Amino acid sequence: MYDEEQEYAATHNPKTIQHHKNYVSSRHHDNTNRTLENNGLGVKDQVEYRYLEWNTPIEELYSNSSELPPSVTSVVDPFTWESTRKNIVLVLACWSTFMAAYTAGAYTSGMKQMELEWGIGKVPLLVGVTTYTTGFAIAPMFLAPISEVNGRRNVFLASYLLFTVAMVGCAGTSSYAGMLVSRALLGVGGSTFSTLCGGVIADIYHAESRGFPMACFSTVALFGTGAGPLVSGFIAQHLNWRWIHWTQAITNGLLLLVAVVLLKETRGSVLLIRRMRALNKYLDETEDSSFLDKETGAQRVRWKVRAEEERGSLKDMVRVSLTRPFYLLFTEPVVFFFSLWVAFSWGILYLFLQGVPLVFQASHHFDTAQTGAVFTSMCVGTVLALALNTLVERFAHHFLPAASGPETRLYASCTLGSFLPIGMFWFGWTSFPSQHWILPTCAVGVATIGIYSIYLAVFNYFADTYHKYASSALAAQSFCRNMLAGFFPLVTTAMYDRMTFQGASSFLGGVGAVLSIVPWVLVLYGDKVRRRSKFAKEIMGE
Repeated sequence: MYDEEQEYAATHNPKTIQHHKNYVSSRHHDNTNRTLENNGLGVKDQVEYRYLEWNTPIEELYSNSSELPPSVTSVVDPFTWESTRKNIVLVLACWSTFMAAYTAGAYTSGMKQMELEWGIGKVPLLVGVTTYTTGFAIAPMFLAPISEVNGRRNVFLASYLLFTVAMVGCAGTSSYAGMLVSRALLGVGGSTFSTLCGGVIADIYHAESRGFPMACFSTVALFGTGAGPLVSGFIAQHLNWRWIHWTQAITNGLLLLVAVVLLKETRGSVLLIRRMRALNKYLDETEDSSFLDKETGAQRVRWKVRAEEERGSLKDMVRVSLTRPFYLLFTEPVVFFFSLWVAFSWGILYLFLQGVPLVFQASHHFDTAQTGAVFTSMCVGTVLALALNTLVERFAHHFLPAASGPETRLYASCTLGSFLPIGMFWFGWTSFPSQHWILPTCAVGVATIGIYSIYLAVFNYFADTYHKYASSALAAQSFCRNMLAGFFPLVTTAMYDRMTFQGASSFLGGVGAVLSIVPWVLVLYGDKVRRRSKFAKEIMGE
């Protein structure tokens, strides 16, 4: 994939910026300059191609820069947008991510009514969760390179439309097969909001100011998963399962309309190419005005963008997007174990979608609305996790000011990541009917704190360690995470029936405890591990 750092270097490189007089006086042009002299044309038919960048001085673009049309001057570097414009994009990105996560959690609340209507069992209906997460896992590998070539906005608008239409399909379908097809399409549309929103944030915020926006993105991803069953439980209880999907279709349609009006293109390279094409078109239309120095008969100047030349074809980009994540997954121990860790934690998150109804309806005789209300703890846990992660990072900076390297991103997960196994043991051993319902409810919130910490740590660590390969490393963990998330609900009932609530939760807590060692190993030996990594060594050598 063509990543943000490559794009920034290709569109902000100060070495290629020179005053236009230097171009005119120099006899030695680089390989980017082309002339038409070999065709027998005169001096004024010579064409000099220069690289256009965001920091190319405006006076260099045209002899009278004040005459440049809005199609050129209105296209600006997304990093320089005013805060209001950035905030609008951030709100849209977080709203979209919330809806994608909400959709994942809302589905299960209507399953009892679907069982009665269609006469099928619980496990086949849970395949609707699996088809949704499968779309999440696979679609971004195709959509990410398309967004890098054609722009984020086009991909987002197409995804909003597909997401809305597929949700209407879920609400109106009269068959189980129709539900599965609609859920699969829903996953393809929703995958954009789960994966590319992080890219949108990276498009408009520099690394040093990206912390809060990325924290918001991570928070709504988990908050939405809890809000889904929380709200849909009441809808299913007082209306019916179809209204779970109709309310989302209405909201998604509103989001689509807002995005059409307010969502602007954020991909820097795409915008710069648009500016270049508009500028060249204007120079073609005003040929006589495009000479920089009429006394010497200087060449006609046209512009091109380095990023457009350096990236491969869309076919090659898709091929890399499909193959490199798996190459990293099976050759890089860091990517493998981190992907395993975050995939397991995400599986637990989705296990709760089925595990919470099992425990609270069997042990405490909760109805659908009451069961949905239990997921309030997941929402509260997400907010607490955001606060606790921020607090741990500040303590780390205060007490370990000399610490450096990607491993500093793991301090919060070393401590708070252990909340996941703690929460699982707590959930299992307080699920007896004799125990008050508030105890397992709190356990869900505690486990969510651990899941959030793991999720955030993996994103930050991969970005800091793999740099230009970070998108591929993140794609690897995203594939594992979503595939396992779709698998866990299918086996939850069988596992709890055969192992009991206590035994199954303890088993999962034990696995989580073992995987909690991963960040500690990297904090202690991360430098040695990275030096043995082919990709990390390549990055350190640059």
